[in-house]
Amino acid sequence: MITVLRIGHRPDRDKRITTHVALVSRAFGADRIIVDKVDDKLARTIDNVTRKFGGKFEIGFGNYMEEIRKFKGIKVHLTMYGMPLESKIKEIKKSEDIMVIVGSEKVPRIIYEVSDFNVAVKNQPHSEVSALSIFLDRLGRSKELKDELRIIPEERGKRVLRIPGRDECIALLEKYGADERLKRHSIMCSRVALKIGEGCNSDARLLEAGALLHDIGRTVTHSIFHGVEGYRILKREGMDETIARFCSTHVGAGLLKSTARKLKLPDQDYIPRTIEEKIVCNSDTLLNGDRVVKIEEIAEDYRRKGLLSEIPRLRRLYSYLENKCGFSIDELMKLNEQ
Repeated sequence: MITVLRIGHRPDRDKRITTHVALVSRAFGADRIIVDKVDDKLARTIDNVTRKFGGKFEIGFGNYMEEIRKFKGIKVHLTMYGMPLESKIKEIKKSEDIMVIVGSEKVPRIIYEVSDFNVAVKNQPHSEVSALSIFLDRLGRSKELKDELRIIPEERGKRVLRIPGRDECIALLEKYGADERLKRHSIMCSRVALKIGEGCNSDARLLEAGALLHDIGRTVTHSIFHGVEGYRILKREGMDETIARFCSTHVGAGLLKSTARKLKLPDQDYIPRTIEEKIVCNSDTLLNGDRVVKIEEIAEDYRRKGLLSEIPRLRRLYSYLENKCGFSIDELMKLNEQ
């Protein structure tokens, strides 16, 4: 566990600095921060960020000497007067439990004495925020933080992806008149997708939302246009392109441009590109209503419908995910019994 201990916090003077210390702690892999003066507004701010952006991160308050005394791991004090970080980081990394002490203007002498390591990221004046950022980055224990909001990297501009939760997705299905059969299918699709996604580096919250909403267009039509209609519904609801694409890319193994033109669908991309889109597409394919069936049964259904050209593409997607995610069809079929 990594604990950041913030000493010298002055709520009336440097609340923004301590807020940034807490945000850096969370973003760069710490498990909690303890601040030496109670600050309810700071606690609300950090709890709100954690709720929206994900991860498990705690903020608490306490007397810094008591916290240091009862901590069982090593204590690392960040100070520009300490030993160069490069000379100590290998030794520090050997410890599982680490307390990182981050001071304000003037750190009491006792902190230098009780710390196991006094280290400097730079023997020059600099902010405690930059020191903490560099130290935690070098420590290399950052965790992937995922929840309602995601920052989408952009070369220019700002883009934040909001992912609706399970209850919001089901409420949206009901808003557009989804019957019980469609809801059961969508819920089972989410269970299958999450099971497949366990074996690969996929975004569980995004998978669940995409699987629950992929067929919302069937509230408008059950034709091949249901994917397009679902895409339009979600865009009207203000959903990001990332969410809306689950509707337009889940049909079959994804529709080729030539096929889309023949079907007179709007000119857009219907091929699943991301791992989450591929998993939802495959999960939907493996369902007959709300029951998981084997790929052979799906292939036979495609033969009866005269869709022979699509069968190899279905099998390729299935094999790709089977190898990448390591799922077993027998394990998926056990979901029918639950």
